Amino acid sequence: MTLIYKIAPKSLWEAAVAQGAFTGAPADLADGYIHFSTADQTRETAAKHFAGQSDLVLAVIDADRLGDALKWEASRGGALFPHLYRTLRMDDVQSVHPLPLTSDGMHDFGDILP
Repeated sequence: MTLIYKIAPKSLWEAAVAQGAFTGAPADLADGYIHFSTADQTRETAAKHFAGQSDLVLAVIDADRLGDALKWEASRGGALFPHLYRTLRMDDVQSVHPLPLTSDGMHDFGDILP
């Protein structure tokens, strides 16, 4: 099983749960796919794109469930990032966790990431 991760504002995620699918955050919609990160990329993604933001969630997804709609494409520094070219169904999601800020302003992943 290959796990990938999606950071999203809690309010946006709650709306997706109510609709039964996550269509993407504004950056996802602009790019035409849903951005994910691997375990090794998630902390840097949080620092680069979500610095200082509270009320976030971290969704954990089994990449193997996404089939051919998931593409691994070069991005930051040439690293391969997972991009989903369809909506993310809620049954694709293994778990969702709060992503709080620590007192130093960094995100606290607790024991979610390996």
